Amino acid sequence: MKIFNRYTYLLLGLIVISSIVVSTLIPNLQTEEFDQNVIDDIIDGVTTTTVQPATNEEPEGIENILNQEESFIIPEDEVSKIEQILINNSFEEDINDFDTYLLIGSDERSEKVAETRGKIEGKRADVIILGLVSKDTNNISLLSFPRDLLIKNNCTGAIERINASYTKNDCGGRAENLAAAIYSISGIRVNHFASFNFEGFEEIIDSVDGIEICVDKTQREGYSFELQKGCQTVNGLTTLNWVVSRSTEELVGEKKIDNNGNDISTWKTMPGVSDLTRIERQQYVVMQLVNELNNFSSLNELNSFISALESAFIIDENLSINRAVDILWTFRNIDLEEVVKLTTPVDYLTLNDGRQVLVLKQSINTFLKEKSILDS
Repeated sequence: MKIFNRYTYLLLGLIVISSIVVSTLIPNLQTEEFDQNVIDDIIDGVTTTTVQPATNEEPEGIENILNQEESFIIPEDEVSKIEQILINNSFEEDINDFDTYLLIGSDERSEKVAETRGKIEGKRADVIILGLVSKDTNNISLLSFPRDLLIKNNCTGAIERINASYTKNDCGGRAENLAAAIYSISGIRVNHFASFNFEGFEEIIDSVDGIEICVDKTQREGYSFELQKGCQTVNGLTTLNWVVSRSTEELVGEKKIDNNGNDISTWKTMPGVSDLTRIERQQYVVMQLVNELNNFSSLNELNSFISALESAFIIDENLSINRAVDILWTFRNIDLEEVVKLTTPVDYLTLNDGRQVLVLKQSINTFLKEKSILDS
């Protein structure tokens, strides 16, 4: 009887310890539906919905100005012309050489971010990065899609920027609609996805005590961030504001502060900052975060990072928590220098009203072959 009790207590002890370890190391991530049959229906036009009507109300204040900036309506007299320009939004054949993981960064903003960047309504995909893991070699490539890339929405039939396809409607969920859009212009099926919002972005970076950003010139955007020439470790909010900045300025000459502590330096708009610049910064930050996985030296450090993941990420229902953690931990062994970072090939298109958007200048299939990601 004593032996029975001893082993019973031992077994119970192991169960308790195992439960603590599992609850500590495995994040309780939220999941979202991601049905390949639904995606196929969206691609094939089996399910459709209507475009939401535009409002004629005048914008008032920064919030409405930002909302208006996010809306995108093509005048009817330009639709046929633009459809002809979207000739490269088609593919020669399905691309089945990779396991694919879609990373989506939503532009939903926390109150703290809204203080520096303004508040917007709804969710759109501000970051769209497709991870391609070769089935033959396990080589990893990151293919980014600019948020301003024009597509024809499979669900609504509207011509819009690809980030706007990240919406839930009668056709499917947000990620399902975005996955259908990606397939329709590339022939690449998205196997799994993970999404995060800007607030989660901050928390993840803060959980590793910030990341290092190196710049060759002192730069800023208003009061949202200022980075000094050289390398510095910055927190999540500063990193976020740098990544999404569209109006970056650079310092001219030496920095000058008056007796009252006011900056009286000369600043000028940094040339060449665009949606593509933002993509370079996004890829840089993703690589920096992956690199941080090598720096965990204690359970507390790892637990802090995992806690941030819990509140920040949503993953698809088909990606088990154990598999997600396994993939994340595997990244510790990646040689970041060997990760190929690409952006879909684009040209600028100026609409009749002066707005600029992006269009594919060659098919993604051809582009990946030119970059030796696909066999010719």
